[in-house]
Order: sequence, then C-alpha cells, then structure tokens
Amino acid sequence: MDLYSIVPVSDCTRSLPWYEVFFGRPADEVIGEEYLWQVGANAWVVLDDRELRAKGVGTAMITLGVTDFDDIMARLAANDIAHDPVETYGNGVRHVDVPDPDGNVLSLAQGPTP
Repeated sequence: MDLYSIVPVSDCTRSLPWYEVFFGRPADEVIGEEYLWQVGANAWVVLDDRELRAKGVGTAMITLGVTDFDDIMARLAANDIAHDPVETYGNGVRHVDVPDPDGNVLSLAQGPTP
C-alpha cells in the first residue's frame, strides 16, 4: 500500500521554500503541478495549490515519526521557522507542531531513546 498525504496550499511558489527547509531538501518529484517529498518507503507528502484543493488550505495535519528530532529542530531554528512548544509525553515521546505559512500543521514525533 502507498500513502499520499495531500497538503493544500494557497501558492506553491510561496510554500516551496518553507517545505524545502522543513524536509531539508527540494521536492523529490514534481508531477504536473504537485510537489512530492518521499517520507517513507511508500509514503509521500504532496503540495498542491490547484483550485480544486482551495477549500482545504490550512486544514492538513500530518505527524511524522522521526529519529533526528534535534537536527530538524536546529534546521528550523536556523531558518526562522516557528513552531509550537516542544512537548515531552509521560512515555518519553517528544512532539512538536510546526505550522506552515497557510496554517497546515506538520508535527514531528520522536520516541524515547533506549
């Protein structure tokens, strides 16, 4: 099974630099008017600013499980990308919400270190 998580944005030209910093690289693929980042073996995050997605702008919520939480947070800070406060759950999981320029929320979560 493959997963394509669509993130409706108001303007890909404006959003691309933000997503390139968030993911640490340009889109892995561009298909038509969509920009795709591969985030797992069969999982993709897709930016789409076409009119058919307009009513969904700012409503996406995606949580990405990561192993390099601190590195990503440092990259975001170095590029002035704001985020909500980092939470640490009782089980040791660290979690943070990172809103994009349109209000879509990409969250990062990392399990406790053994």
